Amino acid sequence: MSKRDYYEVLGVERGVAKPELKKAYRRLAMKYHPDRNPDDESAAEKFKEAKEAFEVLDNEQKRASYDQFGHAGVDTSAGGGAGFGGAADINDIFGDVFGDIFGSGGGRSRGPRVYRGDDLQYNLEISLEDAVAGTESKIKVPNLIACEACDGSGSKRGTSPSNCPTCHGVGQVRMQQGFFSVQQTCPACRGKGKVITEPCPRCRGQGRNQKEKTLSVKIPAGVDTGDKIRLSGEGEASDSGGPAGDLFVAIHVKKHDIFERDNADLHCMVPINFATATVGGELEVPTLGGKVKLKIPGGTQSDKVFRLRGKGVKPVRGGPVGDLLCKVRVETPVNLNAKQKELLMTFHDSISGDNAEKHSPQAHSWLGGVKRFFDGIRSS
Repeated sequence: MSKRDYYEVLGVERGVAKPELKKAYRRLAMKYHPDRNPDDESAAEKFKEAKEAFEVLDNEQKRASYDQFGHAGVDTSAGGGAGFGGAADINDIFGDVFGDIFGSGGGRSRGPRVYRGDDLQYNLEISLEDAVAGTESKIKVPNLIACEACDGSGSKRGTSPSNCPTCHGVGQVRMQQGFFSVQQTCPACRGKGKVITEPCPRCRGQGRNQKEKTLSVKIPAGVDTGDKIRLSGEGEASDSGGPAGDLFVAIHVKKHDIFERDNADLHCMVPINFATATVGGELEVPTLGGKVKLKIPGGTQSDKVFRLRGKGVKPVRGGPVGDLLCKVRVETPVNLNAKQKELLMTFHDSISGDNAEKHSPQAHSWLGGVKRFFDGIRSS
């Protein structure tokens, strides 16, 4: 009886990638495995056929020979094609599925697990000035560190942990799952492979103690809210002999009384009086580097923005220095006395009437639009 094409057996196209090839074989193996079909000889034959096809196509050299010469190019008699051993062991095929479920790392890992300590985060609030210029800050971090009394072992000084009687120091136990077996983390020692018979009196067998430590954090110039500074090895100590985790210092820049930051640029509002806005003048405005002169031309309107180049922030990740954008706000005079009000009315009269369009073009244009709007309503 001639053999079927291996690609046809697995239900895949020629040129199929290995992950898809493995999925196709896994599907057939689970369907036709003899343990699932104890009284079905045809299912056993289909399982053997699928296994043989997979063993050939999963091997690059055998696959290339099969693609060129067909069945004559591969010798399946030496590969145990009809057995349950060989390269495509059933535990290897399904281990990656149940390894994720039971934490066995694919069912093939050996030895006790060593885990890295947990990472920590510290929220640090700094001023805008410190964020722009950079600074160094001292922080106090409550942390779990390796117990000094037992050097982090968890055992009383002079003693040592013993092999776990459940997993015999391996850190994993094998479990039977139907027709195949998988490994999972030992529930007795939680993958450590060791158990503590005489706990350290200071840490009570935990191997770690709570302690507040002071760290110095260098804040680079240009940081902003949301940036994080990583301090390697300053996180929590491992409880399985692994390396300590890291400490991430999350930056939060406090709200400033004058400036508002927008990436590399700074914004501020500058109030100016009516007279300066009208005839022009010169103002002193603050920057993070000191005061600078800002020239206000005559006829400046409220919300006019003046850009002071290079007076912003140098970004922490590089790039040009930003600008300072000053938005002027014309302030209406308040608390005027009778004389001042009289002078203002005289001034108002001098720019009204025939001179309104010349001195107040925006108001004149707006009033013209309003007049046309009402004229349109009356004519409709």
